Amino acid sequence: MARARQIGRRGRAGLPDNTALAGVCDPANVLNALAEPTLVIDGDNRLVYGNMALEQFLATSMTALLQRHLEEILPPDSPIFTLIAQVRSGGHSVSAYGVTLETPRIGSNVVSIVAAPILEEAGSIVISLQRRSIASKIDHQLVHRGAARSLTAMSAMLAHEVKNPLSGIRGAAQLLEQGAEPDNRQLTQLICDEADRIVALVDGMEMFSDDRPLARAPVNIHEALEHVRRLAESGFASHVSFREHYDPSLPPVYGNRDLLVQTLLNLVKNAAEAVPERSGEILLKTRFQQGVRLAIPGSDSRVDLPLEITVQDNGPGIPDDLRAHLFDPFVSTKSGGKGLGLALVAKIIGDHGGLIEIDSEPRRTRVRLFLPKAPMESRGIPVRSS
Repeated sequence: MARARQIGRRGRAGLPDNTALAGVCDPANVLNALAEPTLVIDGDNRLVYGNMALEQFLATSMTALLQRHLEEILPPDSPIFTLIAQVRSGGHSVSAYGVTLETPRIGSNVVSIVAAPILEEAGSIVISLQRRSIASKIDHQLVHRGAARSLTAMSAMLAHEVKNPLSGIRGAAQLLEQGAEPDNRQLTQLICDEADRIVALVDGMEMFSDDRPLARAPVNIHEALEHVRRLAESGFASHVSFREHYDPSLPPVYGNRDLLVQTLLNLVKNAAEAVPERSGEILLKTRFQQGVRLAIPGSDSRVDLPLEITVQDNGPGIPDDLRAHLFDPFVSTKSGGKGLGLALVAKIIGDHGGLIEIDSEPRRTRVRLFLPKAPMESRGIPVRSS
């Protein structure tokens, strides 16, 4: 504990010493107040500090944990050790989502991990485990992706088994309309209108049955966002005020421009329909997050998703009872909505190897997309051979 307090009080080079502050607020008390299990390891992977949440997570007292090597606490093949090696080799913080930590004492836990070097202590790393925030959202994301893809077989069947008979029904109604009395023509027109509505619904679902590999290339996401903004301002979002916070150094996204534009257009349209008629505002934002990685289910591989694109609105927020089902097909917050827009977004982002995260509260609903950057060779940048 003394060593942990020494680390907390030392401060960064060139910044004021925290010794005076430590007399008012003990850093250990601050860390113990955190709900996320947090630990500090030294250059030999010995645990030199852990907060109370870590004791609860590992079901072991801190007295029994201190000065033990992390390999004695977690299995040596745990993915957390790969993360630690990346932090030490890169010298920067690294995040990983969907990581499974498992021991006989704690069982199996899916968590997200944030690990960062303590620059003033060579080799020392602070690690935070997040069990219910990001990790649960990633789990929901995988469920949403599966829900969207569950429409694939259904849409292919409907295209054949429903659209063809509907065409015959509509044609028959049109023939009847020619010799029908004026009062009965309303009924034949109703048949035609309803047939057209069902065909439009099936057409929307057919997009889910397209399982061809994406044609991917480097995409300037800022150009795509500006294209979507111009479309929105000239049509459905003419009443909305747009703000942009773009990271000008953002590298290209590795994806399909047309599908990304379709995704962003869906999200902006949802936002525009949610904001107040007056004082409605939509924020478009991009940023680069070093070290954000996602585990690929069923394998040991991990993909980097450093490009974050945000669409945020100041609407009333998403009802609590719908939040867990937003990406499910046929679920909509809008009267008369088909509920396929966000399901399609989930499929497109999933096909790009990315993920979606939504958080909502009154006057702030934020949709964040995490996407891969384009490989250097796809941008015409030569790759050095080792």
